[in-house]
Amino acid sequence: MQRGANVELTREIPSLAHVVLGIDWNSGGETIIDQNLVFAAILCDDTGRARSGDDFVFFNQLADPNLSVHQLESVMGPDREQIDVDLHAVPDSVSRIVTVLYLNEGTARRRSLGQLRRCVLRVVNGADNVELVRSEDLAGTFNAETAATLGEVYRYRGGWKFKVIGQGHTTGIRGVAAEYGIPL
Repeated sequence: MQRGANVELTREIPSLAHVVLGIDWNSGGETIIDQNLVFAAILCDDTGRARSGDDFVFFNQLADPNLSVHQLESVMGPDREQIDVDLHAVPDSVSRIVTVLYLNEGTARRRSLGQLRRCVLRVVNGADNVELVRSEDLAGTFNAETAATLGEVYRYRGGWKFKVIGQGHTTGIRGVAAEYGIPL
C-alpha cells in the first residue's frame, strides 16, 4: 500500500480480533542504526493525542495498562520487531494506535532514517499469521529524519481501518512526543 492509502480491516474480515504490526528494515552496514532503531506505538484519543505517558508502548514500557497493545518478545515472520493489538481490548477512549520508528538518541547521533535501504510496515492477522497489508518501501521517502510516523490502526464506523502514513520528523522522538502529547 502506498502512503496515504487505507483499508477497512474489519469490513474485509469481520471476525478480526487482533492484529500484529510488524516492521522490517535494512540499514546496510550501519550497525549503529540497527542497534538504535526503536519501533513504538502510541494510543491516541479522538483529539489525536495520547491520554497519558502510559499510552506510549516501547522498549521501556512493553504494554499499555489495559494490555491491549504490547510489544512481542519473539517476532513471527520476516519482521525485525512487532506490536500486538487486541482490537477488542482497546479502551473505547482510544480511537487510533499510531506506529512510529525512531533513532534512539546518544550513539545514533549524526544518523538518520535516510540511511535506511528498506523500511516496510506490515499488518498481520494475529489469529493465523496471514499478512493482510504491506506498506510500500518507505525508506526512499526519508532524508534527514530521525523519527517517522509509519502507519495507524484506527476506529471507523464501528470497525477498524489501517492507514499507511510514512511521515518523517527531523526532531526525533522529542518532536513525536510533543506532537502526540507524550511526556518524556
